[in-house]
Amino acid sequence: MDRLLDGYRRFRADIWPAERRRYEALSVHGQKPESLVIACSDSRVDPATVFNAAPGELFTVRNVAGLVPPYQPDGSLHGASAAVEFAVRVLKVKRIVVLGHAQCGGVQAMVEGAPKEAQDFVAPWMAMAAPALAQIPPEAKGAEALTCAEAAVVRVTQDNLMTFPWVRQRVEAGELILEGYRFDIHTGVLMHVEPDGMTPVE
Repeated sequence: MDRLLDGYRRFRADIWPAERRRYEALSVHGQKPESLVIACSDSRVDPATVFNAAPGELFTVRNVAGLVPPYQPDGSLHGASAAVEFAVRVLKVKRIVVLGHAQCGGVQAMVEGAPKEAQDFVAPWMAMAAPALAQIPPEAKGAEALTCAEAAVVRVTQDNLMTFPWVRQRVEAGELILEGYRFDIHTGVLMHVEPDGMTPVE
C-alpha cells in the first residue's frame, strides 16, 4: 500500500496543481466523454495511457479480455452491459472502442484452456468468446494463433455490441462509431482490427 500512497502524494504534489481546473470543471459540469473504451483488465494495458487521454475523456470498462456479452436483459447481473447502456444511452458517447492486446491471458485461457485455479469464473467468461476460435486459420500455431485469436475476440465483442438494439440503431444512423484495436505490449504498436485482418495505426 505504501507504493500506492506514495503515488497519490506525487499526484497531489506534481499533477494536481496543473490539472486542478480540469478536475474542478468536471466536478461542476459532470463528465461528457466522447468515447467508451472496452478493454482488458491487464495491468500493462491502460487505455488512458495508450491513447494519452486526460481525465474526463474516456468512459472505460475493463474486464478479462475486454468482453461484452450479447444483449440479454434477463434480470441477471451484467456489469459490462450496464456500463455500455450508461455510456450510450445516458452519456451519448460518439464512439465505442474495443481495445484488445497482445499476450492476453484471457484469450490464452480460451485457446489453451483456463488454469485450474481459474475455473469458477474465467473459464465460463471466456467461453462467451468461443466464436473467435473459428477465425484462427488452421495453419496458425503458437504465438501466431494467439495473435489471430486476440483480434478475433475484439470482433466478437463488436458483434455482441451490435445485438444491443440502441447500439445498432445509433450505429446505423451514423451517430455512433464502433472501432476495434489491438495493442502490442512489446512493440507499443496499435493495430486497427478489421473484418479480415489488422493494419498498424500510423
